[in-house]
Amino acid sequence: MRLLSLSHFGSFPPSREIWKRSGKLYTAGKFRYHPRPSRRGFCFSGGMMIPRLFFVSASVAASLWAAPPLTTIQDVLYKADGTRFNGSLTISWTSFEAIDRSVIAQQTTTVNVANGSLQVQLVPTTTATPAAFYTVVYHSDGRIQFQETWAVPSSTQPLRVRDVRIANPGAAGADTTNTTVQESDITGLISDLGARPLKGPAYAAGRVAFVNPSGAMETVNGSPSDCVRVDGSSGPCGGVPPNFADNDSPAGVVDGGNTVFTLNGVPNPPASLTVYRNGVLLKAGQDFALSGSQITFLATPPQPGDTLLAGYRLAGGNDTTPQLYPNPQVLCSGLGGATSSSTLASVGACNIPAGFLAAGDRVEVRFDLEHQGSAGGFTFEVHWGATTVLSRNALPADALATGRADIALTAQGAQLSHQSWGTTLGFAAAVGSATDDYNAGLTVDFRANAAQSGETVTLKNFTVIRLP
Repeated sequence: MRLLSLSHFGSFPPSREIWKRSGKLYTAGKFRYHPRPSRRGFCFSGGMMIPRLFFVSASVAASLWAAPPLTTIQDVLYKADGTRFNGSLTISWTSFEAIDRSVIAQQTTTVNVANGSLQVQLVPTTTATPAAFYTVVYHSDGRIQFQETWAVPSSTQPLRVRDVRIANPGAAGADTTNTTVQESDITGLISDLGARPLKGPAYAAGRVAFVNPSGAMETVNGSPSDCVRVDGSSGPCGGVPPNFADNDSPAGVVDGGNTVFTLNGVPNPPASLTVYRNGVLLKAGQDFALSGSQITFLATPPQPGDTLLAGYRLAGGNDTTPQLYPNPQVLCSGLGGATSSSTLASVGACNIPAGFLAAGDRVEVRFDLEHQGSAGGFTFEVHWGATTVLSRNALPADALATGRADIALTAQGAQLSHQSWGTTLGFAAAVGSATDDYNAGLTVDFRANAAQSGETVTLKNFTVIRLP
């Protein structure tokens, strides 16, 4: 490299030096001109070179662009059942100044965790100004699982999660600003909230609720003794329930001549009276006449040995206790399923909740089946809880089958009776008993199977009725 020595120049004011782009130096003082300098610079007589200004500037800029120190957090995450965690971690922080005076802006980053493997590099916060911390939210299975706080110290060696986890931000002297999570940030939250009923303007605690026409929950108004109707209105509970007299034996001498007999009560209405003579129903106005509580036989008087029984309705009593289910109630009704299985499979079911039935109730079950195919027969069963009420093996020619079952509830369980038949399947009836605890709830299950592969048995219709 050829240089211009300072000894070649006379004394001249530095302010009059002029550099041109050609690399030539001009001055008003005495100097020697070198036409083709391959490198440009100045050297003292001792030979020491002065670097150009842009090299100095580059060194300063490099120091300004240096990244802040980072600490590596590396660990394997597991779930409580021993399987590895899969999901992501959302790490957020507020603005702070690192130990090297780097300004860390408030932001959020997401780190994916596959097969439990976690590795992330973060700026230390335990030496930050002001003291800071990281809020870490764990996402898995489409939702937020939990949240924790990290305080990251300076370390040249990788740290585990337990080394940076703190109980609360105050433990690390960090900023206690909470991070707000929007509803839209949680997968499925908005749709789940939309599926729930909302409080209406008339909603109040401690009362019976109903759904108003707009789909919101409101409170039913009324006195504590009122009954609630299906439309949400309330009022006094029904009229006075009627009373009945069954198997009343009319008082009177049965000698073949006496025609007047007296009942224990007065039928109300009179048309509710039914009179049986030796099990044969008599016709009012033709076989007998009623006046108050007296029965007068119009035709042949009762003969010695005849048995007279009467049944009738009485005027309502004073019992105003609300009748929860005064009429028969359909528990389940609908179309069933189909099966081609060679083993018994459920084709329909009626789930009766706990506490719904009571001793003295009767449950009626009715069903109809269709068999498609003629190469083989089929089997159908009805189950009351764990008890088989009926089981029949139908023939290949049975295209249709039907059945009925009555379950009379007792204090110890139930007494069962059933009957069934098919297109060619003969009529069958039987009785039995069951000890299933209906107070705990149970299921009426309809099962069927086809003996021949490719054939189908379908539960066309079923109904389960409760008679209180």
